[in-house]
Amino acid sequence: MTKTIFLTIVGRTNSGKSSLLNAVVGEKIASVSSKSQTTRTRITGIKTIDETQMVFIDTPGLHKPKNKLSGHMLSAVKESVADIDAVIFMADCTRNLGPQEENMLTELCASKTPVIFVLNKIDLLESMSSLAPLIAELSMKYSLEAIVPVSVTENNGVELVVKEALKLAEEGPHFFPDDMITDQPEKVIAGEIIREKLLNLLNDEVPHGIAVTVEQMREREDKDILDINAVIFCERESHKGIVIGKNGSMLKKAASLSRQELEDFFRIKVNLQCWVKVKEDWRNREGLIRSFGLTEK
Repeated sequence: MTKTIFLTIVGRTNSGKSSLLNAVVGEKIASVSSKSQTTRTRITGIKTIDETQMVFIDTPGLHKPKNKLSGHMLSAVKESVADIDAVIFMADCTRNLGPQEENMLTELCASKTPVIFVLNKIDLLESMSSLAPLIAELSMKYSLEAIVPVSVTENNGVELVVKEALKLAEEGPHFFPDDMITDQPEKVIAGEIIREKLLNLLNDEVPHGIAVTVEQMREREDKDILDINAVIFCERESHKGIVIGKNGSMLKKAASLSRQELEDFFRIKVNLQCWVKVKEDWRNREGLIRSFGLTEK
């Protein structure tokens, strides 16, 4: 008898949703950065343990929309919690819940959707005893399946989240091969790896105005080398100069870091070529948002 469960991971931006997804599946399939709004679309991670297959859907963080892209990101969150088996609600235990978080929790509980509440970043607390009042308040206010304190960065408590998810699985067929970890196309994963490096290297507003598309990805017939051609789009000509850097230093650094991770992920030597182009105010241009694959299918 096989079992399956679909779970959506939701929460405020920077709460650790993508880090949890990566930790659960055992591979880095979602971009992780200290910058807010790193995740822009729904990302599926798959973990099969014995007869049970868990399908996790990572979503953009809850935030106030500032442009059309932000609107699509929030739509992705709302659509991801509809007709789902359960929700993993991620929260930063060092911060109070915001209005958006409380509203979503109230709606989920009203709809009888099972919610596993994950309190992340416990490694930042001086004492675990400080969590007791918060856990008591959450238990009284919301109907939750479980409240799990974790530190995703230290891989502390992640197995408890998986354990709670397994409890909710029901009899049904596996929708993906048992050895599959994501349904993300390889080009999308490669583009996200490059974008993550730029997010971590650049400051202020520039990173949020960046999109990366992989135009070509082909393994050579005569050598074990994967050729990847990527285009980095930014919103302003001044941003292009920042992305490239003096004498190309920033772009070279980003490409070098990206190449290392691409080789680790694809387990093959990578020849990465990157170009930078400008698409003015693309985050407010519906056609460009769609062409970059940042809307729901």
